[in-house]
This record gives sequence, C-alpha cells and structure tokens, in this order.
Amino acid sequence: MSAESSRASRAPTRALESRKRIAGAFAGLLAAIPACAWLWGFSVDDALITARVAANIGRGLGQRFNPHGPVVDAVTPLGYAHFLALFGHGDVLACFLAARSLGLSAWLVAAALLGALIARAGQSRARFLPLAAIALSAPLAAWAGSGMETGIVTLFATLGLSGGAGGALALGLAAAWRPELIPFAFVLVVVRARVERAAPLRTLALVALATLPSFSVAMIRLMCFGRAVPLAFYAKPSDFEHGLRYALGGFAFTGLPWLLVARPRELGRAAPAARPLIAALAAHFFALVLCGGDWMSLYRLLVPVLPCAALAAAYLAERARPWANALRMSLALLCALLLAWGLGAPARRVGAKRAALIAEARPLFARDTRIAALDVGWVGAASGADVIDLAGVTDAEVAFFPGGHTSKRVPRAWLFAHRPTAIVLLVEDKSLLGPSIAETAFSRAVEQRVASFVADDYRVRATLAHSTQIYVVLEPKPNP
Repeated sequence: MSAESSRASRAPTRALESRKRIAGAFAGLLAAIPACAWLWGFSVDDALITARVAANIGRGLGQRFNPHGPVVDAVTPLGYAHFLALFGHGDVLACFLAARSLGLSAWLVAAALLGALIARAGQSRARFLPLAAIALSAPLAAWAGSGMETGIVTLFATLGLSGGAGGALALGLAAAWRPELIPFAFVLVVVRARVERAAPLRTLALVALATLPSFSVAMIRLMCFGRAVPLAFYAKPSDFEHGLRYALGGFAFTGLPWLLVARPRELGRAAPAARPLIAALAAHFFALVLCGGDWMSLYRLLVPVLPCAALAAAYLAERARPWANALRMSLALLCALLLAWGLGAPARRVGAKRAALIAEARPLFARDTRIAALDVGWVGAASGADVIDLAGVTDAEVAFFPGGHTSKRVPRAWLFAHRPTAIVLLVEDKSLLGPSIAETAFSRAVEQRVASFVADDYRVRATLAHSTQIYVVLEPKPNP
C-alpha cells in the first residue's frame, strides 16, 4: 500500500475520532449547565474578602484588605486578586461578579474538556454514565460560581488529565493555588509516566513541571509576607479528626467516588490509563485527612479532583458488567441527590440574602472608620472603612492568637487599642436576643468574648437580619 493510500485510509478514522470528541465535549457541557444555573446564587464570605483585595489593587493601593492596612495575602491565592483587579474597576462587588463569572466559565470549559476525554476513553456508551453524576453534582456547580478560585483550579486540574508536558504544568498551576493538590499532582504524573513507560529524564521533567510552581509560590510568599504558606493556614487551624470526617463525608456524598468502588479483578480489567487517576485520587483523600479538611460547605477541597474521578469511572464503566454499572450509578446518584437536596436548596439563596444584607448595612456603616467583625467579607463589601478581623484571615497578628478560626482569644487591651467605631456580632439564636449586650448569647466564641469586653462601653446601634440569623451592630456609648 502506498503512503498516499495509507493516509487516505486513516483520514476517515481521524474524522470519526474528532466527531466523537466534539460530541463528548457537547455532552459534558450539557451535563454541567443545569446544576450551575440552579446553584448560581451560592457564595461564601471569603469570596468577598478576595474581591476587596482585588478592588484595592485596582485602586492602586496594593494587595491590602484594608485601605490603610498592611500588605496581606488573606485567603487569596497568589496572583488571583491581581487577575480579578483587571475586571473590577476598583469596586468590590464588580470584582466579586467578575470572579463568579470567571469561575463559572472555567468550569464549563473543564466540563466540555472532560466530556471530550471521556469520549476518547473507549467505545461503549456506558463510559458516558459518569456525566449523569456530574449533572447532579452540587459541589461542582456551586463552587464554580461562588467567587472563589475553585472553578479555575478545577479547569487546571482537568487540563492535567490530558497528559504530556502541558498536562503536568496544568497540574502544577492547580497545586500552586491549592497546596493540598500537591500529592494529587505528583502521584498522577509519576504513576502515569510509569504506566506509559516514560524514560527517566522525561519523568523527572514532568515531575518538575508538576511541583516547581508550588515551590515558586512558596518562595514568593516567603519573600513578600514572611511565610511560605498562606495566612489562612494559621488563622483556620484544623485537625486530623476533622480531616478524616471531611474526607469520608466527601467520599460518601459527592457521588462520583462511588463509581470507583469495585472488586480488584474488575479494576484490573479497566484500561491501564485508569490506574494513575485512581492512585492520584487516593493520594488526594489522604492529603485531605492530613491537612484537616475544610470548614466550608459542599466539600470545596474535593471539587478540583471530581473530574478525575469521572474520567476514571468512565474507563471502569467501559469494561464493567451492566449490573455493576447500574449498582454503582444508583449509589452515586442517590448520594449526590441527598447532598443537593439537603444543602443545595438553601445554598442557592445565600448570595441574594447576603446582597440584601450588604445593602441594608451600608447606611449604618457610612460614618465608621474602623469596624470589628468576624465575618469580614460582607462587612468589607458594605463599607470602605478599615475592618478589624476577629478571625485573623486578613490580619497576621490575630491569625497567631491562640484559638481556632471562630474562637481566637483576642485580648481586651488589643481590641480597645484599635478603637473600633462599630462592632458586628452574630446572635446565636434570634429568639435569644437579650435586652442588653451582656444578656445576649452570641454565635461564635470570639464574639461572646468580645461582647463580655465591651458590654459597659458599647451599646446597640442596630440589628441586621440575614435569613434566620441576626447581626447586632454595636457603637461606643457617648461620653457623659
């Protein structure tokens, strides 16, 4: 057969493969869109912290949470706030909307890429079953539009599934923004190189691409902030027990991991390309246990690796018996539905309620210059004043006070030295709102501690309703 005949015979095959990838990408996109539309209203307070830092960068004030405060990394991955500043025009809520839009767009691109990778994973229609779990995934949809960096990190992690030098670099970038992904990136690159029987030098180069970005970011943090790890690592300490509960809960309720529960013989029948994916997922679950998990809803730290679970499940479903696929899918869909039903419905209303809270608070904070609060994200969006952070996620001094994220033992002398013109505290139960500060039970330990400090010197200025929660705004009593 001539070279021209050989090329001609391969052309229809390439065209067919191209059409399959396009159809797969379309299927992945269609699977992701409905849940994203349903959960577009989800957000978290930390996203507004990042937006405020980005707004200050846009105003030429540098990477600061407070206009008159120190340079701080806060909860912001290195470089993310600078990227958002390009879109927000120095406005906090505009930066927040830009972050939400960018995260959602990134996840939709990742979903299309995942669909194309699944299409390439075999010939059986069963390989597309994991997209049904993607369609019901509340964590993927909610965090994509939350305003955090999760959607972009998920795109990098999904690009990393493609393999090669580009895939290794994408994994490295994902791990640079989310350090708990370092074991995932390392194991995926190393095991995939071994399965593909890559030369030692190529393996070393791929490992370097997957790990050097994280090392570089750590060195930049050390030079800029005096710490190689994010400030949130100190402000939000966790523990092994919480990490174990987090990892087990994420496995049970995110749905997709159930698609990988199989007998060793069944796993052995799957394509060799599935082995690196499964090994990397195991490494990530172990990393979550060690790092103590996360305090945010809907298993944020698992979201970037869920596309990896879907692709591995596609390889497994390709060669599995129909009854096994049906059983795994039933478990996955049931658990995903339980999470979506239990947390998805209230989560989708968070953004609208927080926006109403910010609008209501703005006139109350109009004359304040220093506001003390634990939930500093929405407070910072409602006021241009400096915010005294009682949790320490934006304040390096408070971050190292004893106690956890919501139980910092803030000294009385320290608080009064900062002379807050307003203090915002969350009431434990609106039915327990007492006639005075001293008789009111507050939601978090640090707030109860602060209330005991200021009961004689501050009075209630106003109360702010946020869903079923009540915030009390305190102000100094006038001098007699």
